[in-house]
Amino acid sequence: MNRTDRLYAIAEELRRAGPAGRTSTALAERFEVATRTVKRDVLALQEAGLPIWSTAGPGGGYVLDESATLPPLTFSSREAIAISVALAMGPALPFAPDGRSALAKLLAAMRPEDRAAAEALGGRIWTRTRPDGRDPEDRSGPMRADVRPPAARVVDEAIRDQVVVVIDYTDGRGEVTERRPVEPQAYALDGDQWFLLAWCRRRRAGRWFRLDRIDRAVLTTERTTPRDLVEVFGTAPDDAAPLVLR
Repeated sequence: MNRTDRLYAIAEELRRAGPAGRTSTALAERFEVATRTVKRDVLALQEAGLPIWSTAGPGGGYVLDESATLPPLTFSSREAIAISVALAMGPALPFAPDGRSALAKLLAAMRPEDRAAAEALGGRIWTRTRPDGRDPEDRSGPMRADVRPPAARVVDEAIRDQVVVVIDYTDGRGEVTERRPVEPQAYALDGDQWFLLAWCRRRRAGRWFRLDRIDRAVLTTERTTPRDLVEVFGTAPDDAAPLVLR
């Protein structure tokens, strides 16, 4: 059993034990490690925020405060990646310190390949806060980044899985293009407006597509070609940066 699995198993063992708790000796025998290893593991769990209390004296041991934790939850790889990205997106939101703590726990519990996938996805989400909070393409009114169009779910899948997506799109002049194959490269949040940055196969160039103007999107199984964002879209503004999970 590796250390990550053992940490999870110790937490679950204490959860099952309830108020009676478990001694370090019992835990050491249960997981076939030295008692000093158990003590280091419990300390690591405590530092990660798990409410484990030590009881002194004969028969003393470790007790997990169940009232301060949720019951065990199981996330799929995709759910864990989505949650980690969502938590990283809100550093300035209310209760942000608790969100950062939850993110740290989630990242620590993820398999290395899932964490790498989450970090890669974060690198494809760029944000820029515009002082006026308005759309650089269309100044007719305030933007709504909190309202997602129906096609957004399909675009999410295309960006995460890096596959070609075929879109119907209405530009700022009202002109419609249908069945337009594009290679999703990244999301960009400019002020309050989301954009899809993609390689347009018809134009053979990088294009910005306002997410709320994508009328329809259809996934394909064809993989996209890895491209350098700077080469395709130019150098990003100084106040723009990819999402970093930490």
